[in-house]
Amino acid sequence: MILNKTVPADYIQRVDKALFYIDEHLNEDLPLDKIVTVAGYSSFHFHRIFKLITNEPLLVYVNRKRVERCASLLMHRRDLSAKEIYLEYGFNSASSFSRSFKKYYGLSPVRFRESVTNTNNKIHSSISKNGQRHPVIEKYICSIKEHLNWLSINTKIQIKQIPEMQLAGVTAMGFQNVAGSYDQLVNWAGDQGLLDAPDVKMVTVYHDSAKTTAPDKVRISACILLNKQVEVAGEVSLLQLPSHRCIVAPMEIGLSEFEQAWKGLFIWMQENGHLKAAPSPFEVYHNNYQDHPHKMCIVDLCIPIE
Repeated sequence: MILNKTVPADYIQRVDKALFYIDEHLNEDLPLDKIVTVAGYSSFHFHRIFKLITNEPLLVYVNRKRVERCASLLMHRRDLSAKEIYLEYGFNSASSFSRSFKKYYGLSPVRFRESVTNTNNKIHSSISKNGQRHPVIEKYICSIKEHLNWLSINTKIQIKQIPEMQLAGVTAMGFQNVAGSYDQLVNWAGDQGLLDAPDVKMVTVYHDSAKTTAPDKVRISACILLNKQVEVAGEVSLLQLPSHRCIVAPMEIGLSEFEQAWKGLFIWMQENGHLKAAPSPFEVYHNNYQDHPHKMCIVDLCIPIE
């Protein structure tokens, strides 16, 4: 998950623990001494290592994650008011929330929510007061109808309870580092004999969304589904996905089709009145695409819902 390859793997694993703890407690006070305790370092040592690995000071990271969580709720939870959202995530006034929000998105929370239209569900580019154009976080040019038609051809969507999953994984920061994380995971899993099982399943967990997080800061865990207890080391960490009700879209698609598949599935979720739940979306792979005659992935795309 890091750019500096000289950082010891133990540092990365401990910072990973802190990152997962932050994810799970963003709507709480998050005292810094508690985060430091989770990582098992002194305060000074942890702050230095955290910035080295994430390229952000701890307080800046926590504030950004809270703003991004609020942005996600503004997009997906129209049943909640902006005030309910920002109070839930530790902002004590509309003005303080708006200042923090504009820092990352270049527009107010109100305009942000207005810009996320029902027809394209994206963050539009906007013009700030000084006339500068803020970048579009993701381009989305297809209509709802086109996306839903594509889904109807490529999947039969189900709503079902997914059982709890015990995973071992390597977390990447930035899409460009996911392949490297899978390489590390496969090397470790091979040494553990986990790849010899008859029904090996890999799982990708998206802790952030490219709709609300800059591509180089998106956290993604490359995982293997465990069927026994294992000891992890280095950059490999244990993760648990709780049992949850999910939208599940089984597909057989190429690597270039994943972006379209996810966009379409989130549109389907909104069009059918479902509300995204707090747990992260994920993919469960049922094959090695390199062994497929057409290099296709047999995969379930899963969105936890309320």
